[in-house]
Amino acid sequence: MAAKIKKGDTVVVLTGRDKGKSGEVIQMLPADNKALVRGINMVRRHQKQTQSQEAGIVSKEAPIHLSNIALADPKDGKATRVGFKVQDDGAKVRVAKRSGDLIDG
Repeated sequence: MAAKIKKGDTVVVLTGRDKGKSGEVIQMLPADNKALVRGINMVRRHQKQTQSQEAGIVSKEAPIHLSNIALADPKDGKATRVGFKVQDDGAKVRVAKRSGDLIDG
């Protein structure tokens, strides 16, 4: 099945402590059905000192399950479901169900 959410998309968080926030997808983890979203689901981790990094407590994004995020509608930025449409030239594009706008292409 084609990916409904891809790297670089803007998504809205539907549930959890970051509900209502939006951010850009940094990385997709399709094997786990999760995504890394910039500024969302931040956790603090203890870091050992390495040659390139100092020791201390660092904040970084933790993966969030795909069921807890939805694509942001390109028209108004609210959460929308994703559909697919085949164009006249044979290209398969993603479409926002809320507004009908094309997401890519």
